[in-house]
Amino acid sequence: MKTILALSLLLGASSLIAEKPAAPKPYPPSLTTCVVSGDKLGEMGKPYTFVKDGQEVKLCCKDCLKDFNKDPQKYLKMIQEKSKK
Repeated sequence: MKTILALSLLLGASSLIAEKPAAPKPYPPSLTTCVVSGDKLGEMGKPYTFVKDGQEVKLCCKDCLKDFNKDPQKYLKMIQEKSKK
């Protein structure tokens, strides 16, 4: 009985251990422009980089984030299409 109790506690505890999240999909190196503005990345300083739905996103500046957030799926689709090429 003690063995069963110990095993069930052990199995229950192992399910509480958080799995490490998967690494985000990298921004395609062939995409050298901001998907929002079309400006070349790096022209306005270091690109604003973040992860959205498991995809790394690079924008020319943080100001583009407002427009990105209006329709993120549109821009994520653009990044995914460029990744396939």
